[in-house]
Amino acid sequence: MKPSRWRWLMIAFAFGATAINYLDRQTLSVAAPVLLEQFHMSNTAYSRVLFGFLLAYTITNGISGPLIDRLGTRLGYALCMAWWSAAAVLHGLARGAWSLGIFRFLLGMGEAGNWPAAVKVVAEWFPEQERALASGIFNSGSAVGAILAPPAVVLILLHLNWRAAFVLVGALGFLWLALWWPAYRTPSVSANEPKAVIPVRRLLQTRFVISFTIAKLFLDPVWYFYIFWFPEYLKRARHLDMAAIGKYAWIPFAIAGVGNLLGGWLSGFLISLNFSVTAARKLSVSGFAALMLAAIPAVQAPAASQSIALISLATLGYTGSLANMLAMPADVFPQQAVASVYGLASMGSGLGGMVFTLLTGWVLDRYSYTPVFIGFGLLPVVCASILWAFLGPLDRPALAEADLLQG
Repeated sequence: MKPSRWRWLMIAFAFGATAINYLDRQTLSVAAPVLLEQFHMSNTAYSRVLFGFLLAYTITNGISGPLIDRLGTRLGYALCMAWWSAAAVLHGLARGAWSLGIFRFLLGMGEAGNWPAAVKVVAEWFPEQERALASGIFNSGSAVGAILAPPAVVLILLHLNWRAAFVLVGALGFLWLALWWPAYRTPSVSANEPKAVIPVRRLLQTRFVISFTIAKLFLDPVWYFYIFWFPEYLKRARHLDMAAIGKYAWIPFAIAGVGNLLGGWLSGFLISLNFSVTAARKLSVSGFAALMLAAIPAVQAPAASQSIALISLATLGYTGSLANMLAMPADVFPQQAVASVYGLASMGSGLGGMVFTLLTGWVLDRYSYTPVFIGFGLLPVVCASILWAFLGPLDRPALAEADLLQG
């Protein structure tokens, strides 16, 4: 069946939601130098605030994916957006580290639903060869949100205050809701697709879900580090002021947006050359993971500009890898299960994020950024190795799909 031309509008909605997701997330990161001083927080205390977000993100990923599969993309995505937008606005009421951590926890609960919902949009609307590109397009919203956050939030900080920044940015989600609700329609399910929802306990028994979850545990914390700590790194290690942070902190995330498109294009190109889907996805992930080793020389670069350039290469590597990993659940599972699969696997992402975020704060308070950057340069290589060694082929027959449905 010929793909619907409406698929590009639907992926545009997922792109917009992802951009808003990261604007909400990055508001704290950009405002962190101000908040750490006002609330007298150490790096360790700040890492605990981030831990609250990641704890909620980890737990709720295991709930939001199956919930979206059951409620449907339209309602499930809308509920997640409404929740996290309200939580983002509440940040403006924070009075200290504890209340900030509570609001961050609420934000994590809602934001966990974005990627399972967006992956489900891709599975519903796009054919196999376009899925990595479509995934890269919607995930480039994360880069756009991270690009816009530094200048936008700094502008609000300089002309109003940090409380206004949280309220104004958080309100964007309600505008998205007003457009999404009347516009989204789920396409008809193919006659070849099973109609029943696969039980979560059966998904957890598959090699794909287990190995994919472990792989994400080592990949996604790298992105969390750049998202949560990069403005603070520029201030503390490179001695840039807030105006300079607003001027330069967007650069690695702009380059990351290119990585989303390159990653999606590369696996589609390899498939067109008759590479198997398995080889195309894994080769693409591995190639872009190798670029993330640029984080190691970045911390030793003599000039801030050189450090930013190398970090930009690492962020490009991350998004290029992720564009292909976002497409994998739809390669293996039917539409009715992809949100559940990605949500469950993202629990590994959140768990890794919690562990490495706390470790980052501890190391920074006692040592420096050098061991942190070395560690985050090596973690993607571990992820790629897990995919090659344990993930298996990306095809549905290998999963005994019919047997899964009987459970």
